[in-house]
Amino acid sequence: MTLLILFGVLLVAVAVGLPILLAIGLVGFSGMIAAPGVNPALFAQRIFSILDSFSLLALPYFILAGSIMSKGGLARGLVNFAQSLVGHVRGSLGHTAVISCMGMANVSGSSTAEAAAVGSIIIPSMRDNGYRSGLAASIVGTAATIGPIIPPSMTMIVYGAMTGVSIGGLFIAGIIPGIILGLMMMGTIRLLAMLPRYPELQARGPRASLRQIARATGGAWVALLAPVIILGGIFTGVFTATEAGIVACFYALIVSLVVYREIGIKDLYRILLDAAVTTGTVAGIIGMAGALGWLLSYLDFNVFVLSNLRAFTTDALLALILLLAVYILLTMFLESLAVLIVFVPIAAEIGRAFGYDPLHLGIILVVAAQLGATTPPVAVLLFVTTSIAGGRFIDTVRECVPFVLTLLFFLILLIVFPPLTTWLPGQLGR
Repeated sequence: MTLLILFGVLLVAVAVGLPILLAIGLVGFSGMIAAPGVNPALFAQRIFSILDSFSLLALPYFILAGSIMSKGGLARGLVNFAQSLVGHVRGSLGHTAVISCMGMANVSGSSTAEAAAVGSIIIPSMRDNGYRSGLAASIVGTAATIGPIIPPSMTMIVYGAMTGVSIGGLFIAGIIPGIILGLMMMGTIRLLAMLPRYPELQARGPRASLRQIARATGGAWVALLAPVIILGGIFTGVFTATEAGIVACFYALIVSLVVYREIGIKDLYRILLDAAVTTGTVAGIIGMAGALGWLLSYLDFNVFVLSNLRAFTTDALLALILLLAVYILLTMFLESLAVLIVFVPIAAEIGRAFGYDPLHLGIILVVAAQLGATTPPVAVLLFVTTSIAGGRFIDTVRECVPFVLTLLFFLILLIVFPPLTTWLPGQLGR
């Protein structure tokens, strides 16, 4: 009964417009007051406890690195490079958006930052070339879901810190799925280009010459080198994921100031301030959701869910599908990071009970969270790209249906074929 009241209060708080951070904090603190045998002072202690993690130190560094790179010209270089490769095929600007998002995923680690960085460059160009605002926003918004899948990933860092799973192993596990998703998104654009309803996808430009490709590569090589330095250092053991965040910050700063020169010393104050605000918001959500998650564990919510799930089915695949259905439903209405933090202990318990590899489970949860981020009514990514495109949100929602279905099919593919996530970490001994 207490659990039902907690979730009821949370839904009401969100429905009346209370910010998700305050809503979760209100429910968590009230629950600790009402729960028998719990000292309310534990609320602050549990917030500090979940944030007191060396692994989570990587978050502010990657947030800052992503902020510097987004404003420092790396996104523009990647867009120009992608356009030189696919400018001659149907739907070239759509393909360019997907490839650019794959490139930015190697440095940003955040789907929202990726949607804003790539969208601000490619969406105006798409609109100038006849793309409807809804279609342009939907392509970039759904392509940005690749951001947390291809490493580095802030979502993977949170999952790894909470479960004790190797963050480096999670990063490796996300490489193949991220590439597959990018190819599937491009395949969807190619299929849509065959339909008369999408005349803007029929257009194609001239094939770039080798000289033009070389010039575009020269403008993007420092951006393309970033993942080699960041991920290479992690995979070879030169530095940890947290230390990789520091390296990423210095690399982004040097590249933006010296190579691209799109920012100056005077711009650093605004960049640092934006990164600090983002870090504070993310850390606040992690802390509040962590305290609520501890309360749910104390009230045996994990045991309650597991026992009812086992009573319903003993099939591991069906249990995972049911778990993900609830998870995706929650992310449609709540901030996906907050849902992930509350949901991870439950998912880990069910994963252990049914024998799922923690790396496989982690990647699936990351992908499922992105599916929720592109599905109304919340759909943060679609809100970001719609505001850039200057269109109506309902138009973006209508146009994004084929891409959301592609993302859903991709999630099913990962569930059915675990080696897509576990093979590469196994080969590299992670």
